[in-house]
Amino acid sequence: MEGPPVTSLLTTSLGDTPLLGRGKVRDLYAVDGALLLVATDRISAFDHVLGSGIPGKGKILTQISLFWFDLLKDLAPNHIISAEVSQFPASLQPYADQLEGRSMLVKRAAMFPVECVARGYLAGSGWKEYQTSGTVCGIALPAGLKDGSRLPETLFTPATKSQDGEHDENISYEATAAVLGEADAAELRRLTLAIYERASAHAESCGLILADTKFEFGRTPEGIMLADEVLTPDSSRFWEAALWNPGGPQPSFDKQFVRDYLESIHWNKQAPAPSLPQDVVERTQAKYLEAFRRLTGRDLKL
Repeated sequence: MEGPPVTSLLTTSLGDTPLLGRGKVRDLYAVDGALLLVATDRISAFDHVLGSGIPGKGKILTQISLFWFDLLKDLAPNHIISAEVSQFPASLQPYADQLEGRSMLVKRAAMFPVECVARGYLAGSGWKEYQTSGTVCGIALPAGLKDGSRLPETLFTPATKSQDGEHDENISYEATAAVLGEADAAELRRLTLAIYERASAHAESCGLILADTKFEFGRTPEGIMLADEVLTPDSSRFWEAALWNPGGPQPSFDKQFVRDYLESIHWNKQAPAPSLPQDVVERTQAKYLEAFRRLTGRDLKL
């Protein structure tokens, strides 16, 4: 017998807990010298948050991140203090229903102002640049590659973080070193590529291709830490390995159903963003749940 339908949590409200900001997906709070990240069920496309959410999406993303943080902890320290609501400060306990399964209490870190992108395959903005110049982030690539081709080697292609909701901009490694300093740029490149190789091997063992992904790092008194979310369908392209066929877009575990629907209704990609029909919501939720199941080997009860 099925339980009640899962509803979407689009906005959190934690009483007197100071709200630091709301991103496209996460709400960020200050808690006793630490930070509380709460992943809502909001979903964005084309740089706009849509009018409807994907029920349970925030829980799925959080649980995928926690799986990866644990798998990668010997490669890169992370910012997690606890993801068990029962271990959160007493002031948060009245809001356990909002926080359960979708929140992480994390260390404060001075975040590096670049997103660290690893690309093992040619896709997205990398494919667009390659078509124009034969390069990705200024890195020359062999001729004759296709949309979805495996790259000769994994590339570190950082991007600036957009502060105004516009698209992030790919930058060269040299530009990254100019912003961060050579030592930090080199360490972020090393960590990014090491994490990608570990994660890519795990994905491959699950019948998935990790085409590309982006990481965020911050510095604490303990050193550089992996932060934010990690290796979820919101920040990574996961493809079905058995269906990989370079020469066009690949079947992926992300919000492609949402993008396809928005294109089909010829939305002008200006606010206000539309809501989604129920079938698109359900298919998108199923794809996120399948990604969780494939990567972790577990089922997630929403």
